Amino acid sequence: MVSKNQIKVITSLQQKKYRSQHKMFIAEGVKVIQELLQSDFELQHLYVTESLFESVASHQKTLISTNELQKISALSTANNCLAIFMIPEPKPMVEKGLIVALDDVRDPGNLGTILRMCDWYGVEQLVCSKETVDIYNPKVIQATMGSIARVQVHYVDLHELLSKTTLPVYGTFMDGDNIYKEKLPEAAIVVLGNEANGISADIEKLTKNRITIPRFGKFKQTESLNVASAAAIVLSEFRRGFSEK
Repeated sequence: MVSKNQIKVITSLQQKKYRSQHKMFIAEGVKVIQELLQSDFELQHLYVTESLFESVASHQKTLISTNELQKISALSTANNCLAIFMIPEPKPMVEKGLIVALDDVRDPGNLGTILRMCDWYGVEQLVCSKETVDIYNPKVIQATMGSIARVQVHYVDLHELLSKTTLPVYGTFMDGDNIYKEKLPEAAIVVLGNEANGISADIEKLTKNRITIPRFGKFKQTESLNVASAAAIVLSEFRRGFSEK
């Protein structure tokens, strides 16, 4: 059974200010929860509607009804399990290898999908501007499908980072150089911009290498690619030259 106070606390975690206050976030679904249980994330409590996650100690797990789960779920249709994990202390960023930087990405689904792309292409660090949607937003966690367990996410002053980094900085623009013709480095920071406005003017000034994904349609009238789709293509190109290493 879930008490009224527990329901209040759990549902409050759908808002960033309460996640920050309690230092907790929620995850739903067997796949996502299993990935987090196998990582360094600390489980606070697990709620299930059936026999699941036998390895979790009984004092950390509560069997509840489907109706109770719906009351605490962030999903329109609840799954069969919900877990509360502790938000870990941020780790220092290490400027090495390929790093993805997001400039004011607001859509939770996009952020979660981009993090999955980072996981797929072996990008260990994802850097977010402070305006970017919170990585612990329930919709973001859901979209990562557990990849958050393997990619470090840092929220930084992006302008300060890019002005001081020794790594080459690449940015995606409509008028950039054709990415398919560029010799891309193994270590770099790749900046992706806001869904509606692209990379902001301040960050654009710090982006020395402008790249674009060329359009091949007959009329070439498509305005832009979804930022998560662009991330997949860009990361694929950055990795292609080093795929045999």
